[in-house]
Amino acid sequence: MQDLKKRLSKLEEDYHQVYNKLAIDEKLSRVAALEVEVAEPEIWRDVKLATEKNQELARLSEETEPWVLLCTQIQDLHELIELGGLDLRDEIEGQVGAMEGQLDELKKSLRFTGQYDKNDAIVRITSGAGGTEAMDWAGMLERMYLRFFERAGMKAICIERTQGEEAGIKTAVYEVSGANAYGRLKSEHGVHRLVRLSPFNANNLRQTSFALVEVLPVISEPEAVAIDEKDLRIDVYHSGGHGGQSVNTTNSAVRITHLPTNTVVAIQNERSQLQNKEKAMEILRGKLAQMQMEQHAASIDGLRAGESAGWGQQIRNYVMQPYRLVKDTRTGYETTDVDAVLNGEIEEFGEKYLDFLA
Repeated sequence: MQDLKKRLSKLEEDYHQVYNKLAIDEKLSRVAALEVEVAEPEIWRDVKLATEKNQELARLSEETEPWVLLCTQIQDLHELIELGGLDLRDEIEGQVGAMEGQLDELKKSLRFTGQYDKNDAIVRITSGAGGTEAMDWAGMLERMYLRFFERAGMKAICIERTQGEEAGIKTAVYEVSGANAYGRLKSEHGVHRLVRLSPFNANNLRQTSFALVEVLPVISEPEAVAIDEKDLRIDVYHSGGHGGQSVNTTNSAVRITHLPTNTVVAIQNERSQLQNKEKAMEILRGKLAQMQMEQHAASIDGLRAGESAGWGQQIRNYVMQPYRLVKDTRTGYETTDVDAVLNGEIEEFGEKYLDFLA
């Protein structure tokens, strides 16, 4: 049993090392404080504040619970080793191996060191030129991401969605929440290229389609990205989508233009103009923060229009004809299992991208 005791001791040592690096004790203290705060009925007098506190509590609880569980399992296994002897060797060895795998997964949190990696994310999918074929491709990407969100235990709320006339979508915007959501999704930011035999072409010719995927950090605090009011043009207009009574009969839709960079955000799904403006500003802050990272600017005042990732070189190719391959142009990672990727199995692309950034 000495070999198992050594493995368990090494596991425990690694556990505490990563535990301390991630400041889990501080986060657990914050969880305890938040639980007291949200239990007070008075907090709901300010619904926005109460919602933010609950969201923070949910995020921190999700992040810390696996560490508490693994700590308990390590303690239980120490007792089992002392009591069990050789009769339980196989069971103990299996448990040690399982916990080593759990710790390896938890160690991945160390890779999310970017400024906004722990934030929630906005994912915006836009079809490129090419009519129905491009809109169908954008719809395929939307399905891929929704399946990935489900696999990854992330929650996705649709903010905006415009269907294509015949198939797919013109655009779709989702707010995605979960542990390290932006850090896990930032690898998807850029142009995605599809090559296949088009089902919408009478001659069944091979066709290339493009879709732009924007992944932006959710930045709810206005002070985090200071935007000068004089740099904004705010337009209001009638909502063109569904949404129920009064949505289409009032000027509830909002379009905000950041004049120095010519960055435009339009939102119309919420019921009130105020809600649409708040959501548009949240997305605008994310867009400007993303541009700041891409342009390596000291502040948003130094941003230049037209110099961020847009309809430029693709980041990933999805080839279905004449061969089958998905390849990331930045990391070089590739797989021939195109169907699995389009069904949401994109974790490895994200892992390789984090390695690429390290």
